Amino acid sequence: MNDWQSWAAVVVFVGSYALIISEKIHRVAVALGGAGLMLAIRATDDKSAFYSEHSGIDWNVIFLLMGMMMIVGVLKKTGMFEYLAIWSVKKARAKPFRVMAMLVVITAVASALLDNVTTVLLIAPVTLLVCERLALPAVPFLIAEVMASNIGGTATLVGDPPNIIIASRAGLTFNDFLVHLAPIVVVLVIALLVLCRVMFRKSFVYDGDRAAEIMALEEREAIKDRTLLIQGLVVLALVVVGFVLHPVLHYEPSVVALLGAGLLIALSTAETGEVLQEVEWPTLAFFAGLFIMIGGLIETGVIGEISKALADVIGDNELGGSMTMLSASAVLSGIVDNIPYVATMAPITSDLVQNMGGGSDHVMWWALALGADLGGNATAIGASANVVVLGIAERNRQPISFWQFTKYGLVVTGVTVSLALGYVWLRYFALG
Repeated sequence: MNDWQSWAAVVVFVGSYALIISEKIHRVAVALGGAGLMLAIRATDDKSAFYSEHSGIDWNVIFLLMGMMMIVGVLKKTGMFEYLAIWSVKKARAKPFRVMAMLVVITAVASALLDNVTTVLLIAPVTLLVCERLALPAVPFLIAEVMASNIGGTATLVGDPPNIIIASRAGLTFNDFLVHLAPIVVVLVIALLVLCRVMFRKSFVYDGDRAAEIMALEEREAIKDRTLLIQGLVVLALVVVGFVLHPVLHYEPSVVALLGAGLLIALSTAETGEVLQEVEWPTLAFFAGLFIMIGGLIETGVIGEISKALADVIGDNELGGSMTMLSASAVLSGIVDNIPYVATMAPITSDLVQNMGGGSDHVMWWALALGADLGGNATAIGASANVVVLGIAERNRQPISFWQFTKYGLVVTGVTVSLALGYVWLRYFALG
């Protein structure tokens, strides 16, 4: 970092981050303004920003979100979310914490099979309806679910985009992730439930009259269009299969989502214009700006310098290295998006593993995955799912501020990362 552009890129990113935290200017305006400044100081250029695979806008993320938002927009018209809201409340006997626990577990499991962004797009509308029916504040439920999605997505190869990058670089399989990461994810979900019981205890106010009204409802009556529902569920199932078979079919999730959205609109009676209105365009614009800003840090070598400094600290000490990798990755992934961070760290981690003689049970890779995935819970913009939920909440007049999310996120991240550190030490060193 000897040239002025590197320092200018850092100033732009830090300044933009500070404005996002302050919330004095809308985060979309800040992200797009920061992206414009990165281009103006030539920290990156148009080709790198819009066409580069590793240091520009991640179009796979943008079009995955767009495709799934369109599918969700069609499903909203069927009454499916109202059905699920009534069903879940009745199963939980309308007890607020039971409802949250059910939604958290469903979110975590679904995020392991889908990706975490797709999961929150499907769960958030149900949550908003549940909270409306029970006269509960939706914000605690949405925050708990997005954290469950980031934790649950850690368990499998397809659950979080960084895992796909790690699997490709390290030659790991779907079963490798299940065997090595699923056990700790189960523990972390239980820990999250305990934390939610404490953190959100004031929100669990039971309203007997509301509960009685919902218990008397027949959820099947909520379905408005059965034909459209069947079409939507069939397409959604095909999309899920496409996600799960990514290692075999080699179709990017964005391609699968867009094909599903196009097929559903073509088959159904849904108006294309109405479906497009359901797309969270401000959220997509925010991601585009954020990706360009991070791309500026990559192009000027800032993130590379940070990664190399981390590698120098680790050296050939596998125990200390894995602890440092997990902790540092959690911190950095709470500040920058974990996708470009892992893309930058993957080749460095590969070199570290070679220096350590191949490593034991790929421990450095598991440390990178755990840190990058769990660190996304630390701040409101630490993971893609967080930003999506903030956009949905704002659109439904249940805004979540940066600090409102982050004050809980730091607690959850601190506890889950500590448990993950203990797991790595116990499994790969104490018992290995």
